[in-house]
Amino acid sequence: MSTPASAAPVFVGAEQTAAAGRGEISVLWSLGGPTRDLDAGVVRLAPGASIGEHEEHELGVLFTVLNGTGELRTPDATWQLTPGALAWLPAGVTRCVDAGQEGLVYTTAHRRRPALATGPGAGTDAGEPVCLLGRVCPDCGRLATERDARFCARCGTPLAD
Repeated sequence: MSTPASAAPVFVGAEQTAAAGRGEISVLWSLGGPTRDLDAGVVRLAPGASIGEHEEHELGVLFTVLNGTGELRTPDATWQLTPGALAWLPAGVTRCVDAGQEGLVYTTAHRRRPALATGPGAGTDAGEPVCLLGRVCPDCGRLATERDARFCARCGTPLAD
């Protein structure tokens, strides 16, 4: 039996989670490091911005509102988002997130997705990323529409791996 490698605890202060961000959609913070067993991030939507309809086929997502207001929509319901609201979105649930007039800052957390296989035929049916953070440009906030995008189509910045 192997022991997992240890990692240092992480604290993210209000100065980071309340940051203005860049563009319509900004990733203010994301958990990193090769030994992590969790993927997590803080996302900011500008006032009126939206993360369009998407679905995670394999992993459930925990979603917590830090600041602002908005709506979380699924095919069956619409929830008003305010600070402190928490949602569990099981795998297979289609969802859309819309920011209100003051914008929206929220966290996402889910089990870490295993590394994609490489080689012939690998990754052909990998599904959508659970929270789309890897498809948001860190410079201008544009959400890449292509699942395999490596660079922002608007400004050319490399996207997260």
